[in-house]
Amino acid sequence: MKSVLVLDANQRSALAVTRSLGKRNIHTYTAEEQSIALAGKSRYSEKYFSYPSPRLDPAGFVNTVANLASQHKIDILLPMTELTSMLLLENKSAFPGSILPFADSSTVDSISDKSSLMRLAESLDVPTPKTWYVENPASPGLDLAEIPYPVVIKPGKSWLQIEGQWHRAAVRFASNPTELQTILDLDIAFRNHPFMIQEHVSGQGQGVFTLYDNGEPLVFFAHRRLREKPPSGGVSVLSESIPVAPELALYSRNLLDSAGWHGVAMVEFKVTPDDKPYLMEINTRFWGSLQLAVDSGVDFPYLLYQLSCGVHPDPVKAYQTGKRLRWLLGDVDNLYLTLRDKRYSFTHKVRSVADFATPSVFRTRHEVNRIGDMRPFWHELRNYIPAPWH
Repeated sequence: MKSVLVLDANQRSALAVTRSLGKRNIHTYTAEEQSIALAGKSRYSEKYFSYPSPRLDPAGFVNTVANLASQHKIDILLPMTELTSMLLLENKSAFPGSILPFADSSTVDSISDKSSLMRLAESLDVPTPKTWYVENPASPGLDLAEIPYPVVIKPGKSWLQIEGQWHRAAVRFASNPTELQTILDLDIAFRNHPFMIQEHVSGQGQGVFTLYDNGEPLVFFAHRRLREKPPSGGVSVLSESIPVAPELALYSRNLLDSAGWHGVAMVEFKVTPDDKPYLMEINTRFWGSLQLAVDSGVDFPYLLYQLSCGVHPDPVKAYQTGKRLRWLLGDVDNLYLTLRDKRYSFTHKVRSVADFATPSVFRTRHEVNRIGDMRPFWHELRNYIPAPWH
């Protein structure tokens, strides 16, 4: 039996992985830059470690993880974020005795780069929002007044290295040329680095989850987002398992097959009210609604573990649809943001309160607060409540 170190333990995906593997008595350790973290509080985390900030001290982070892997004979390293995945893949030689179950760094980089991904999608006839690419920010060559608004401004890469430290480049929104120009002038992510501008697509977020074995797809799973934080679109706080739409599966396969993919991925689409899908991005590591797939019968963490052990994963012929996953505190935020937003009508707000208060109890499970492993929820709640109430 191999041992696993789950990094980025504050991520909900890390908690899902820790619970999945720990319940199977697989030696599962967790790590994060804080002294205490969400997955580290789980009963299924055998030991918790801390490491230097990968953002502020990337070299220190890599060296610490390398030492942990060597000292504790870690067989499999599972980073949960784009930054830590990138740092480990770029320094793969520092972990000679450990498995990183990913495609090679150049492949992961090409899929993570939003501009590169959109160009690939266009070449494969995968639907994408109308896109304007800006390779040289100093001379964008665009007439901002001619672009139809609202628009989404996306950095090519989500993480940018500036003076030896890594900075998160956020997606921004603009409703008119003045707002767009202000963003381009003030946000360093768009002043000095390639980016793209896309038309804003309204619709429901749907994700296709998959596991690949060196270019061969092994399993597909799909979900839809019912509520997000913020309500206008963001992190899923209530999601539901659905059948894999053949069209979305085909688009996902075309993209990942062309890359010779290996490991897990989540291909994210926005589906408009008239059922037209548009590619948004591909997550090249485990994703936020991972627990929903596990609850529905597709245990991606264990399937990836089997693959990493050189064992062909157990076949998954079907899974339960209509299962729901709720991130309770994220859902509280969703309701709060809805109630304070003047753009929503009184009727919409009343309906939101009713929906929040009456979940589908027989098919909805909570993501963090679970009987038998409640310490992660108490940790999350303690950090959620303002300090004077601690």
